[in-house]
Amino acid sequence: MHHLTNSNCVNIAILTISDTRNFENDRSGQTIKSLLESKNHQIIDYKVVIDELPLIQTIIKDWVADSTIQTIILNGGTGFSPRDVTYEAITELLNKKMDGFGELFRMLSYEEIGPKALFSRAVAGNIGTTAIYALPGSTNAVKLAINKLILPTLPHFVEELVKK
Repeated sequence: MHHLTNSNCVNIAILTISDTRNFENDRSGQTIKSLLESKNHQIIDYKVVIDELPLIQTIIKDWVADSTIQTIILNGGTGFSPRDVTYEAITELLNKKMDGFGELFRMLSYEEIGPKALFSRAVAGNIGTTAIYALPGSTNAVKLAINKLILPTLPHFVEELVKK
């Protein structure tokens, strides 16, 4: 079970899902990493993988089993193209879904990009005591989600998941 020793510091794993990105050109994953580290959160693991549902789920399950990882943040694969499978990979595994996360993300995105925000299938929830977020792959979407939704609530979410 995860226990916070410092409620201001959360241990996080980042997974970028893309058929075209790698560590050198993964601007969104690097943005997530730098925004979280700037607030003293710890990045425990960071991977870039292709859009393959079984592969995504295997990594998620491995990270959930790792007691040092409290939160998993995914980016990419949340749209509607045939290769976008992140939403399916995550929602099949979630114990509880945080409906308001996707709703609020789309509302805030709408203010920036208009009706195209409807195409985002951003989702959050938990698997056991691990918080999970799945974000679109665009760098602007990642900045919006991290700054407006995740950073302000992340320690609280993690603390809620370990309450007895």
